[in-house]
Amino acid sequence: MGTLVVSNVSKAYKRYRSKWSRVVEWLTGKSGHEKKWILRDVNFTIAPGEAVGLVGVNGAGKSTLLKIITGTTQPTDGRVQSHGRVAALLELGMGFHPDFTGRQNVFMAGQLLGLRSDEIGRCMPTIEEFAEIGDYIDRPVRTYSSGMQMRLAFSVATAVRPDVLIVDEALSVGDAYFQHKSFNKIRDFRSQGTTLLIVSHDRAAIQSLCSRAILLENGHVIKDGPPEEVMDFYNALIAERENSTVQVTRLEDGRAQTTSGTGEARVHSVELFNERGDLVDYVNVGDRVRLRVTIDIKTDLSSLAFGYMFKDRLGQPIFGTNTHHMGLEINELRKGEKLVLIFDFAANMGVGSYSVTTGLHQGATHVAANYEWRDLALMFNVINVNKGSFVGVSWLPPQVEMQR
Repeated sequence: MGTLVVSNVSKAYKRYRSKWSRVVEWLTGKSGHEKKWILRDVNFTIAPGEAVGLVGVNGAGKSTLLKIITGTTQPTDGRVQSHGRVAALLELGMGFHPDFTGRQNVFMAGQLLGLRSDEIGRCMPTIEEFAEIGDYIDRPVRTYSSGMQMRLAFSVATAVRPDVLIVDEALSVGDAYFQHKSFNKIRDFRSQGTTLLIVSHDRAAIQSLCSRAILLENGHVIKDGPPEEVMDFYNALIAERENSTVQVTRLEDGRAQTTSGTGEARVHSVELFNERGDLVDYVNVGDRVRLRVTIDIKTDLSSLAFGYMFKDRLGQPIFGTNTHHMGLEINELRKGEKLVLIFDFAANMGVGSYSVTTGLHQGATHVAANYEWRDLALMFNVINVNKGSFVGVSWLPPQVEMQR
């Protein structure tokens, strides 16, 4: 099985002051450039069979790191060690020649992956079947859509199960059907022991595929841990690009609560009540409940929006909305005022543990003006007392009709 070890990896590019600085440097030996560091002292190890997500905003250094890991770029300092056959899907159609047919490109791309011609020939029927591009396999790649290139590139990279599979955002260009198909194949590989490194901004993809996540920021690893915790921190950073208000608090159960925001308004409490008005931690499937939120206004505000989101035990969002989208206007708030919002709904959820994330902001989202974002603001459980047996995170009881 594959192992990946990244040790003190740094990468810098030379930036010359003028077009003649390079010539002067060559002739005199005197430095005419300054270094632009893209990565600094990146360290992590991925164990055999482990699935790790790599996240970070654009420009954080993810693509550069992947190119170093796959050997297409050399690090300025540090080294990367990998054991086993590595297959990488970094850029759309990487290694494809636009004037060659898909079939010809399959042989070239397969050889770049270390496969012999006879191995590629044996895999060709499987590649064609998985890519599902029909007669286009014998047409020039320049006639392909981006989705068709993605289909073929993924099919080649996964024709033979690799020891290490590295997948960049390239899968995001595929259609929904092929994305499901690709992720199922990745899951199969993982269950068979393939080591996985996946780069994605898709929280659901990271949390469903990975047991660990690494967050890159300005070329440094700033967080390495459980996917839910890392993605919460990542989302808080996105909201706080111009502020340093992200805080992580360790709760009694060991989970990490991420809070961010500028503080013009704060959630004082979040409580869940049943139909009788009792404060509850456990809710029966389908029962009506009320979510009561008390908000402290810390300064005068012309407008405010409150949003909440339910997440399952893996941190996957299952439902979210806010007062802006609901058409409720909250205007002209004064410092020291307390605002109470009550949301009444049926808990049409599956059995399991859930958390509530809250957000206070202006407009449609918390990105423009983030007053407060709080993960794990409340946790509760849904149990099945009197409903029929079912699976999933939603209770959608159907009516059935049989005709013979």
